[in-house]
Amino acid sequence: MAWDACLPGEVEDHAYYRACEEAAAASGIGLRMAAIVVEQSEEVVAVAPLFRLNYRLDMPLQGRLRRLGEALFRRLPGVLTLQTLCVGSPYSERCHLGFSPRLDTVGRIAALECMIATLQRQAAAERVQLLVWKDLSPGQEQDAATLLNRARFARLASLPIAVLDLPYTDEAAYLASLSPATRKDIRRKLAKAGAVRLEYRSDIAGLEGEIDTLYESTRRQSALDYRDLELLPPGYFAAISPALGERAVFALYWVGTELVAFNLLLVEADRVIDKFLGMRYPLAREHNIYAVSWMANVRFCITRGISLLQSGQTAYASKLRFGSSLVTSTVYVRHCNTPLQWVLRRLSPWLGFDRFDPDLAEWARRGRLREGAKTYSKLRQRNERAV
Repeated sequence: MAWDACLPGEVEDHAYYRACEEAAAASGIGLRMAAIVVEQSEEVVAVAPLFRLNYRLDMPLQGRLRRLGEALFRRLPGVLTLQTLCVGSPYSERCHLGFSPRLDTVGRIAALECMIATLQRQAAAERVQLLVWKDLSPGQEQDAATLLNRARFARLASLPIAVLDLPYTDEAAYLASLSPATRKDIRRKLAKAGAVRLEYRSDIAGLEGEIDTLYESTRRQSALDYRDLELLPPGYFAAISPALGERAVFALYWVGTELVAFNLLLVEADRVIDKFLGMRYPLAREHNIYAVSWMANVRFCITRGISLLQSGQTAYASKLRFGSSLVTSTVYVRHCNTPLQWVLRRLSPWLGFDRFDPDLAEWARRGRLREGAKTYSKLRQRNERAV
């Protein structure tokens, strides 16, 4: 269909977003999902998902700063909460901004200009206070930055995406690429994993409730909290399974008859997206499920000749130690109040999500943070080949 033609090869396609929308609508959560489509001569030439939420300005803050944000919110909830219209999706780490392969550079720019102008009119009509372009990739930002700057958007750093390049013929070659200490640690954890049984399924009928519980348990264990941007509607996994079929693979980890963890993998021709991991505590820690699942995903990719494992945002310490690179993401924001937008533009260098992630801060202090430009280039070449 037209949507998928604008985003060729993406597993997070029209069927994926429709399943997300239906799950959100059925659950009655506060997010409202939609899409923007640009047509030219009755042909769809550009698409992007949209969503509407009440955005709290203290959302990027974590740790001690989060407590300060909570205190301010209790006193000034109306000031800190803004009606927001976002381009992108809370259910994806990338903004799926797609263009028809028939468009040349000039045509893409014209379509993007049309999107920006239309969204600004829509924001005014809905009395939205904040308009956001969420999680633009480096290539998307290169295409859109001039137009968004001209429209007076402020640029903020978002959370980067972890991507592991896998040009290896077997597991041993991958392990050899890691530091001796990391290699030893992984082998020790695998040896102590115990009687963990791995099962792959695309049909999770009968396990939906357990999988929901495992995901929520793991989310609550996290020291980070991005509120509505990380909440999944009940029924998300049950909706994704039939919508994507064999492109959605659930790795299920059993100890005896007990399901101790699941890992949702979204599979493309040469990329696997490690989408969500849910674990049962403390049993998952006792069996080193994180290390076990990481190595299972590496094997999954290598045995299928898939060269990229994308493991998403947050939990960077282990991902970087296990060889991943980071691909930057950016957010562009415009407040509909001109004086407040002036303030936002000047504060934007200090408001990025990446500044408040403890793993990123620690690795930056140690001088070991990498942005993975070569890996992103490989991803973009894949998309160009698919077109």
